[in-house]
Amino acid sequence: MSIGITNQRETTVVWDKTTGLPVYNAIVWQSRQTASIVDRYRNTPKEKVIKAKTGLVLDPYFSASKIRWILENVENLPPVENLLFGTIDTWLVWKMTNGAVHVTDVTNASRTLLFNIHTLEFDDELLQIFDIPKSMLPNIVDTSDVIGNIDPMFFFNYSCPIGAIVGDQQAALFGQSCFDRGDVKNTYGTGGFLLINTGEEPIISKYGLLSTVAWRINGKVNYALEGSIFVSGSLIQWLRDGLKLFQDASQTEEIATSVDSCNGVMIIPAFTGLGAPYWNEKCKGAIFGLTRGTDIRHIVRAALESMAYQSKDLIIVMEEEIQEKIHEIKVDGGASKNNFLLQFQSDILEIPVIRSQFSETTALGAARLSGLSTGMYTMDDFKEVETTRFMPKRTHESVEKLYDDWKQAVKSCMSY
Repeated sequence: MSIGITNQRETTVVWDKTTGLPVYNAIVWQSRQTASIVDRYRNTPKEKVIKAKTGLVLDPYFSASKIRWILENVENLPPVENLLFGTIDTWLVWKMTNGAVHVTDVTNASRTLLFNIHTLEFDDELLQIFDIPKSMLPNIVDTSDVIGNIDPMFFFNYSCPIGAIVGDQQAALFGQSCFDRGDVKNTYGTGGFLLINTGEEPIISKYGLLSTVAWRINGKVNYALEGSIFVSGSLIQWLRDGLKLFQDASQTEEIATSVDSCNGVMIIPAFTGLGAPYWNEKCKGAIFGLTRGTDIRHIVRAALESMAYQSKDLIIVMEEEIQEKIHEIKVDGGASKNNFLLQFQSDILEIPVIRSQFSETTALGAARLSGLSTGMYTMDDFKEVETTRFMPKRTHESVEKLYDDWKQAVKSCMSY
């Protein structure tokens, strides 16, 4: 038996290795508090260096500016030689091994803005740009690899191997069996994340997508392009908890299907700016098309539809990047249980949408990768699982009209 660890990737922890205590709260991936640090490098030659080496865009989303912010703003820091950095996987492994192992895998390292996706190492020039000591950084390991054993004191007096570390979205890609170039998955979580397997060579995006490492197994690396939607399921949470429009997210399907359309309502959920392909961190959320006839049903339906529109934004640029047509998309995550959302997603993309019987494919991917490292599984064991297929039903003309309305709403939102 072994365990696999999967985690939100860019979320940053810095701690004192002598006490084992964080020097500051974890800065979550959605936080924009480090925007002023990122702005130092905008429209400078350093921005081009960062993109070319990391495959990412210069944005507070990633770990580098979060580390720099902690180093500059937290008072009474321990000596720098006592500080360690990690994304959540690194922090968990360090604690679970009682401080014996300080590592991350290539998928998490590739989200720090400090990792060179060509050399597959932390890059000295990037560290110099952000003025981050290399001594803080973890060692980099394969995604599927036994990296240590859990300390029995941590785990009910039982020790077992840690057989995999993998970022959550890459875990979902693996869990969906997207092993071939051109395979696409979409995870509807707090945010929305589309990844397409691009094979053994990285593609540096021309359209605002992120080039990232999909996994590395036995030294062999696979890359992916990723589109990150900052607000997806969290929009539904806001409608539930902030506006009190319903009591449970499961009610949204019935509410949305109780009307034939949104009655002209469009929601742009830019609560923390817009991610790919726009990368507009200053954009704010907006609701367009309100009239006296608008009610809760239209707003709930518009919220679900916004998740599908944002996915279409990404599919369009993914097809441009790989110069191929995407013929189907696999979906997972909590909101993938919503039949209305998946039918509308199929309609607006005009391709089949395929839902696995396992909605939590992130956990499945981590388990598969862990089993690979200990010999429990081989790649041949990962057969396609039972699925539900949603097929497009709308006319091309009606889809074009809806999507034109969406693009106009996004344009208006960004110009506000």
